[in-house]
Amino acid sequence: MSSGLPIDLILFAMVAAFLVLRLRSVLGRRTGFERPPQGEPAAGAGPAPREAVAPPPAAVATRGVPDPRSPAGQGLGRIRLADSTFDPGAFLGGAEGAFRMIVQAFASGDRNTLRDLLAPDAFAGFDQAITARETAGATQRTEIRAIHEMAIEAAELRGTVADITVRIVSDQVNVTTAADGSISAGAEAVTEITDLWTFQRDLSVSDPTWKLVGTRPA
Repeated sequence: MSSGLPIDLILFAMVAAFLVLRLRSVLGRRTGFERPPQGEPAAGAGPAPREAVAPPPAAVATRGVPDPRSPAGQGLGRIRLADSTFDPGAFLGGAEGAFRMIVQAFASGDRNTLRDLLAPDAFAGFDQAITARETAGATQRTEIRAIHEMAIEAAELRGTVADITVRIVSDQVNVTTAADGSISAGAEAVTEITDLWTFQRDLSVSDPTWKLVGTRPA
């Protein structure tokens, strides 16, 4: 994939307007109840309070590490030989945090956060997309409702440069509002989105940050 990230790909991937995905009722909701006060209500008091439904617990993303005998697993093995501190589980935890930060930063136009987490070519693509949105007077709202899966799909070591591609399955609400206040893309409905994000790090440098170099829909 190209790390240049075409503007239309970024816009469509982040806004979720580029494909029709099945809506999910996901997350079988587990409810809890608040016990009402005991005893008779005082004279003149209103009706007894209704049982309150507790919010559902946050979903925990499934983290997938490939079999060591697979091509991706062998790639991870080479990365581990080059960097003895590398741990796939910890990497996926960091990738999930980066995913949340990057998606929200793109929606809000936070270029400083994006610059810290993206490689230069990737940042240029995101920056162009944000500029186009700002020029049009549009705004974007993104809510990540749940992340269901974080799985390593590919891993490669070229010299001292490591690349790891992660499959990310998330439930999101994405709405783009035009300058006149109308919704120009997206919807309030929760949509499941599957992305492939590639992170890169030069293992020979002291900076431990894995930076995003490319995205594409799975």
